[in-house]
Amino acid sequence: MRTRLIPAIALALCACGSDPSARAQQPGPVETRPANAPDQVPAFPGQTRAPLKAAGVAYAVETLATGLDHPWGMAFLPDGTKLVTERAGRLRVLGVDGKLSPAVTGLPEIDARGQGGLLDVTIDPDFARNGLIYWTFAEAGDGGNGTAAARGRFVGGPAPRVEGAQVIWRQAPKLDSTLHFGGRLVFGRDGALFITTGERSILEGRMQAQRLDGTLGKVIRIKPDGSIPADNPYVGKAGVKPEIWSSGHRNLQAAALDASGRLWTVEHGARGGDELNHPQGGKDYGWPTITYGEEYSGKPIGEGITARPGMEQPVYYWDPVIAPSGMAFYNSDLFPAWKGSLLIGSLKEQHVARLTLDGDRVVGEERLFKELDARIRDVTVGPDGAVYLLTDDDDGKLLRVVPK
Repeated sequence: MRTRLIPAIALALCACGSDPSARAQQPGPVETRPANAPDQVPAFPGQTRAPLKAAGVAYAVETLATGLDHPWGMAFLPDGTKLVTERAGRLRVLGVDGKLSPAVTGLPEIDARGQGGLLDVTIDPDFARNGLIYWTFAEAGDGGNGTAAARGRFVGGPAPRVEGAQVIWRQAPKLDSTLHFGGRLVFGRDGALFITTGERSILEGRMQAQRLDGTLGKVIRIKPDGSIPADNPYVGKAGVKPEIWSSGHRNLQAAALDASGRLWTVEHGARGGDELNHPQGGKDYGWPTITYGEEYSGKPIGEGITARPGMEQPVYYWDPVIAPSGMAFYNSDLFPAWKGSLLIGSLKEQHVARLTLDGDRVVGEERLFKELDARIRDVTVGPDGAVYLLTDDDDGKLLRVVPK
């Protein structure tokens, strides 16, 4: 295990003399680049470009594993071992001795093209009794491919395997695209399983994000065996997929529960429009009708509007984008100054955005770990209170952040 010592940079603000205006000065926003869509106006103060709130934390970054092929998700087992997915289609085990296992056998066939492959992994809330793990992946089939979720019983040892693997949910319809699979897994406090999806990027999929007869661009909520919870918002409605929790999403690659057990997500925008949301059952989050940002071509998305009655506003958005993937609420004691923060990985800007919340509003942003010069694919808080990071690269790494 190699350790890098990283000095944290603290921002000192000083009001000089007795000038009231100097004492009233506030730090500017972290984001200073011009917006891609400068004429768009946020729906409420603080919805974007929050001021810098630096915690001044000194930390050290330890390298636990290298040589991972674009790692995507991770989970912690009760015995201290860690599961790590590689987008190329391999599930690996990092033992307490620091050694990486060969690929876990027993997984179904995975379509590892483009943004697809093996995505997230999590363990059953009752893993100690049933040994079940869950994973998302790109699955080929009639009409193209799509996101799928599976589960099976994990068996460790020198040749780890999954027994009894079964697909418990499949995105519909399948489309011929290698983009926007979503794929995060989160167990709710009630035992239901949330699955995030993408709308597959192509126009045919984009236009289905708000339709309720398919599961493109949705948050999905199922029971661990794939059946539908009776309290889902669309149960019993004709022509509607009953597993849908919320709609109108673009590409959801981050999801986590807050301290109260509520689901939060972050999704990719186009040129602008990365969004932090608190998805609630039965609500429409607007994509592609409303969004902050523009097409990659520079043209407006649809009518170029950011609000419409019946569609939800994001809690927070970024323009320009940070390309978010992986998030965690920090509620441990190892870093007291970060307690209550939301940590969000950035692929494009290569940092972790630490958001300070006041209720459901973002009131500050700090960008951490830029010195790593790495695309951050996943952010997880371990049982030990340390922050664990996966870097998205041919030589991807699993990193552990601890107090310096």
